[in-house]
Formats: sequence, C-alpha cells, structure tokens
Amino acid sequence: MKLAEIFERIVGPDAGVRFSAYDGSTAGSPDADVEIVVRSPIALAYVAQSPGEVGLARAYVSGHINVNGDMYTLLSRMASIAIDDVPLSRKIDILRQIGLKPLTMRVPLPPQEVKRSRLSQLGRRHAKGRDAEAIHHHYDVSNRFYEWVLGPSMAYTCAVFPKEDATLEEAQYTKFDLVARKLDLKPGMRLLDVGCGWGGMVMHAAKHYGVKALGVTLSRQQAEWAQKAIAEAGLSELAEVRFMDYRDVTESRFDAVSSIGLTEHIGKDNLPSYFSFLYDKLKPGGRLLNHCITRPNGFEPNIRASGFINRYVFPDGELESPGYLIERMNDAGFEIRHEENLREHYAKTLTHWCENLDAHWDEAVKEVGRGTARVWRLYMAGSRLGFEVNKIQLHQVLGVKLHQGGEAGMPLRPSLDWP
Repeated sequence: MKLAEIFERIVGPDAGVRFSAYDGSTAGSPDADVEIVVRSPIALAYVAQSPGEVGLARAYVSGHINVNGDMYTLLSRMASIAIDDVPLSRKIDILRQIGLKPLTMRVPLPPQEVKRSRLSQLGRRHAKGRDAEAIHHHYDVSNRFYEWVLGPSMAYTCAVFPKEDATLEEAQYTKFDLVARKLDLKPGMRLLDVGCGWGGMVMHAAKHYGVKALGVTLSRQQAEWAQKAIAEAGLSELAEVRFMDYRDVTESRFDAVSSIGLTEHIGKDNLPSYFSFLYDKLKPGGRLLNHCITRPNGFEPNIRASGFINRYVFPDGELESPGYLIERMNDAGFEIRHEENLREHYAKTLTHWCENLDAHWDEAVKEVGRGTARVWRLYMAGSRLGFEVNKIQLHQVLGVKLHQGGEAGMPLRPSLDWP
C-alpha cells in the first residue's frame, strides 16, 4: 500500500492537508495551503517504533518529515485526528501495511531530545542538580535566539493584552504592571522574583515603582543578560539578578514575592515546601503573586514524562490544576485574595512568538540549528492550540501573609483593573 493511502485512511480525505511521500504517492487536496512531506523511510521508522506524537516529532525535528505552510494551521486541522487517538486496532493495521522493516531499522534519537539517563544520574526529580540541568536544556539555548522570538521585552511568560490590537511589547508591559499593582508595590519596598528569567519583572519594579528587587534564575545565560541590561538601564542600585536556585536565597522579610512561570518546574511533591518557603520569605502583610500554566482540572492528564514536551522542551515539567495550587498555597498559610485565568492571553502571546520565529527563521536556524528551531516551531504552535481549546490554562493567584491579628492590609474592594 502506498504511503498516501495509509495517510488518507488515518485523516480522511477532507482534512485540508496535502500529503506527499518519497514513494511518489500523494493525497489530500492539491490546493491545500499546508503540506506534510515524508522525505525518507527513516521517518516511517521513527513513527513505527514510537507511534504517536514522539515518533512524529522525531521525524520532523530530524528533517525526515517536512511541513510546508503554517505549523499552527496544520496542527489545528489535525487536532481531532491525532494519531494518539487512533484506536490500537487501527495502529496495528497501519503497522502491518508499513511492514516490518521500519520496526527493525536502527535510527538515532535527534540530539535535541533530552537524554533521560543523564537526568537520572543527577538524582531524583527536582533535586537541585537535576533542576539546574533541566533549566539549562531549555533556557540556555541562545540569548540572541530568544531576542528574536520574544522581542525587546525578553519576557518568556504570558502577556496581558489590554486590547485586541495591542502589540506584544504593550502586552508584556501590562503583564508586569498588573503583577506590580496586585502586589501593591511602592517605593522603598523589597521584592523577591523567583525564576526571574531575563529580569523583566525585576527591572519593571525598580524602574516604575522604586522597589529594591532581587531576581534569581537557574539559567546562567539569563542572569548574565539581565545583569547587563540592568546596568545599561541605570538600575543597578535597585535591581539585581543572581544565578542561583531560589531555595538558596538567604535574605528574608521581603514585602512581596512574584513567581512568574516557575511553578511548572517545581513538581507536585515539592509544592508544599515551595509555598512554605515563599511564605517564610515575606513580612506579615506581604503578598505573593503566583503566575503559572495549569491543567484545566485535576482529571486532565498531566504532562507525560514520555511525551514530546518532556523529552524536547521542559524536562521534568509538571502542571497541576488551579484548585490544587490554591489549596497548597492556602495550606502554606496564605490567605487567597484573588484569582484569574488568562489562557486566551497566552494564546495571543504565542501567536506573536510564532510570528517572530517565522520572521527570523533563517537567522534562528543559523544560530541554534535547524533541529532546535523546528522543536520551537512545533512546541509553540502546539501550545497556542492547547490554550485556545482549553487543554491548558494560565492562572494568576494572589495570596497574602496575614498579620498576627488577622489583618490582610487589602482594600475592601480592589477595582477590577487593579489601579
């Protein structure tokens, strides 16, 4: 059976996707604006040996499958017919049609895939050394690459769009300012920003609120970039970013703590100690703003350790439900005062990042290699779709450490836009 016939049996004739293969076969509409090209039998070996998203990702990242056209468009059209949803009997039938050779062919893993044996040698999940390696894998790709994808803000977290046509920079500014206003930052306060990335929140708090801000990150490249940016902005008296694990911060009695995009790396078993640690870092009356990606509920599957995201993007990443996170914050001593879901904003943020990568594609490939650029193209387009269809969410949760007498220091009714 020709490869095109197998493809058409999986996706149907009306998927809006063109398919062509090295055996000369084609399927789908010849006028489709997206095309999957199977370039060699090695692609079949990857898919046959790991049926589902991992096999397809390996074939694409290694260049044995090409995608012509927009990746998001392709994924959205095929979302309801993902191969992982194909019944086992159909998978077995497809493997029979392909034959035994792809199952026995030796094919190397793409170098972009995390060596799980390497992580295991560094200890249990979320041990300090293993966390450092996981963060290094994702964040120490190339600062120049991130500048192209993220834009001038260098903010690698969900932006907040004040209006539909806001630019990415306007939306990232709005996000940092929303966090600052929820934390009620004022001149002279001290802020701890854990998992600070390239220092966006630290610099925003120092520049616009006169706050003395300390940020910490496990990425050496991020810390070096941030310290240079802080110096160039003339903020060295107020802002600092350190290359260190948040658990090694010795200072305490901060007025506020922001955690923007770190909780996903903490791990379910470590959440109680994580929130307790942050609670102990605050003065009475201090606030924590926790901003992170979540599952939509406790029933939706977590990030699979064997899946594409864990193997190629966020090693050891874990997502919990918003209810679970709020419960852990509450049990650590925080009184929960506000919560909101910003998932549509993350879909819009990712749309901009995908466009930025496409606009700098040739430069990005030259900087980090075609395989790594393809990992990012696939992961960001898939994440955008995930937020749009409510497979993943983005929640901000505000908690306060009460004074001994129970005072929260919160206004009776904060306005909806947190002025």
